[in-house]
Amino acid sequence: MSANASNELYEFGPFRVDAQREVVLRAGEPIPLTPKTFQILLVLVRHDQAIVTKDDLMKAVWPDTFVEESNLSRNIFMLRKALGESPQDHRYILTVPGRGYRLAESVRVVQEQEVIIAAHRSRVQVQISESEHWGRIAAAVAGLLVLAGVLALQFPFHRSRALSDRDTMVLADFANSTGEPVFDETLRQGLAVALEQSPFLSLISDQRIRQTLGLMRQAPDARLTPEIAREICERTGSAAVLEGSIASLGTQYVLGLRAKNCSSGDVLDEEQIQAARKEDVLNALSRIATQFRARIGESLATIEKHSTPLEQATTPSLEALKAYTTAATANRKTGPSTAIPHLQRAIAIDPQFAMAYGQLGFKYSNIGEAESAAENTRKAYDLRDRVSDPEKFYIQFLYDRQVTGNLKRGQQTLESWAQTYPRDFQPLDLLAGRVTEGSGDYAKGIDAAQKALELNPDFIFSYDSLAFHNLHLGRLTEAEKTLRRAAARKLDHPDFLVLRFYLSFLYEDQGGLEREFNLGRGKRGVEDRLSNDQALVLAYAGHVRQAETMWQRAVSLAQEAGDLERAGTYEAAAAACEAQFGNAATAARHAMAALGLGKGREVEFGAAFALQLSGDPSRARTLADEMGERFPEDTSVQFSYLPTLHALFALAQVRHKMRQN
Repeated sequence: MSANASNELYEFGPFRVDAQREVVLRAGEPIPLTPKTFQILLVLVRHDQAIVTKDDLMKAVWPDTFVEESNLSRNIFMLRKALGESPQDHRYILTVPGRGYRLAESVRVVQEQEVIIAAHRSRVQVQISESEHWGRIAAAVAGLLVLAGVLALQFPFHRSRALSDRDTMVLADFANSTGEPVFDETLRQGLAVALEQSPFLSLISDQRIRQTLGLMRQAPDARLTPEIAREICERTGSAAVLEGSIASLGTQYVLGLRAKNCSSGDVLDEEQIQAARKEDVLNALSRIATQFRARIGESLATIEKHSTPLEQATTPSLEALKAYTTAATANRKTGPSTAIPHLQRAIAIDPQFAMAYGQLGFKYSNIGEAESAAENTRKAYDLRDRVSDPEKFYIQFLYDRQVTGNLKRGQQTLESWAQTYPRDFQPLDLLAGRVTEGSGDYAKGIDAAQKALELNPDFIFSYDSLAFHNLHLGRLTEAEKTLRRAAARKLDHPDFLVLRFYLSFLYEDQGGLEREFNLGRGKRGVEDRLSNDQALVLAYAGHVRQAETMWQRAVSLAQEAGDLERAGTYEAAAAACEAQFGNAATAARHAMAALGLGKGREVEFGAAFALQLSGDPSRARTLADEMGERFPEDTSVQFSYLPTLHALFALAQVRHKMRQN
C-alpha cells in the first residue's frame, strides 16, 4: 500500500483517516485522539490487515524513547474507546496473542481524484439548493443567527488563559440536574482522578478544603457550591475554581466544565461534551479533562504520557465508583471500619477495581488487621496497570509497606513519585512518616516533611512527622516549635497529645504527663495509646503493678475499638517489661495473649523477646525463624528485630557456657 504523503487518505469501516491533517472522521465528524494514539492507528492502517508486532508499533510511535509496554496498551485502549469498541467486542482492532495487533477491516486508499470530484459535487449541490430554496435557507440562517445570539448570552465563550505551574485550583461539586443520584459526588471524584494525573496541575486537597470550611464556619461536609468554592479559592490563594455540570438531553447526557478566576470571576476556559449513554459518561469525563488540560497550558507531551482513561484508571462502572466515593466519605466522618463495607461493595460490582483493593488494604491496616491488609494490597498490586500513574506509585508503596516491608524500595518508589509529580505533597508526606521513621533516617524525614509543608502548609500529618523526627534526634525545642506552628494554623490531632506526653516525660514534667493523659481520656484512638505509654512510664519508675493495671486498660480499649493488632502490641510490651523485671510466668502469659490477638511483626517480635528472657528459648527461636521466612525483605525484621533476637540467643549461650565452666 502506497500513497503520496501529502494526500494520504484511507478509509476502513465507517472511518476516514487523513494523515496530513492527523484527523479521523466518522460520518464527517472528527473523533478526538491524542497524537500518539493517532500515530498508532496510522501505522495499523498503513499495514492494512497485516499483523504489526508490539515492538514495531512502539519503535514507530516512540522512535527515540524507551517506553513500557503498558504505555502502548493504554493507547490501544484509548483508541478502541474512540472508535466505539466495547471491551467485549473488538470490531476494528484485533489483538493477536503473543504478537501484536491488526485491523479487522480492509483498508481502501482514497485517490486524490475522488476527493476533488466529491468536493465538486458538493459545490454543485449547494448551488442547486441555493437557486431553488433561497427563501427557506435565508430564513434558516436568520434563525440560526438569533439562536447563536441567545447561546452567546447563556454560554459565553472565552479564550483560554494559561495557568502557571505554581497555580492551584479548587474543584467544586458537580451541578447534577439529571435527578440521578449515581452522579452525586461520583463525578467530582472521577474528575479529580483524571486531573491529578497531570504533573502540571495542582488541586487543593480535600483535607485543606475541610479545614478552610471550618474557618468559614461551614460544616466540614458542606456542599461545594460555586459561591463556597470561590471563597475557598480566595482564602487558599488559589487561581481558579473548576465547576462541573451534568444534564440530560433526551437519552443523552451533556457534561460541562468551566474554570473561573476566583478573584475576578472571569471565565478562563469552558468545555462541553456529550455522552450517548450513561455507560459513556466516565469516558466523556476523561475526554473533557484532557481537553481542559491542553487548553490551560499543559504540554501535549505530559498529557500523552499521563492520561489513563477513567474507565481504566478507576472502573467502567458508575455504581462501583459511587461505592468507592461513599467509602471515602464514611472514612472521613466515622473512621476506616465504616468505609470497609462500601469498598467491598465496589469490588463486588467490579472485581478489577484496583484502587478499591488498595484502599481496602489500607483501611484494614488502619484497624490492625495485618493479614487482610496484605491480602487486599496484593490484589491491588496485581492490578496496578489499571490505575493512573499517581495511584500506581501509591499501590507500589503500599505493597512494600504492608506486604514485603522493604522500606528501601518503598523509599525509591516515593522519591520517583515526588520527582514525577513535583507539586504533589503526598509522596513527601509518606516518605516523612512511613518510611524514614521505620528506617531511622530521621534527617531525611525532616527534609521530606518540610518540603511537604511547603506544598501544603495545612497538612496535619506532616507536622506530626516533623515533630516526631526531631524528637527521635533529641531536638526537643524543634519538636515543640513544630507543635506551636501547627497550633498557630489551628491544626490539632490526637498524635499531638502523644507528642506532648513524650516531651513531658523527657522534661521530667509530672504535671504535664498528668495533663496530657487526662486530655486523652475518652478520645477514641488515643486513650489506649496514652494508657500504654503511661504503663511504660510507670514501669520505668519501678511501679510494676500499677503498670500492669494500665496495660490491661490499654488492651481493653483497643479490643473495644476492634483493633486487635494494636491490642497485641500492648500485650507484647507488657510481656517484655515483665520479663526484664524477672517475672517469667507473668511475661509468658502476656506473650501468649499477644500472639492470640495478632500476627503482626511487632507482636511476634515483642513476644519472642519476652519468651527468650522468661526462659522459653525454643518458642522464641521458632517465632524468630517464622518471622525470617515470612518477611525475607522486611527492613525492620531483617535489620532490627532479628538481629536483636539473635543477640539475645547468643548472650544466652554465652551465659550457659559460663555456668558450665
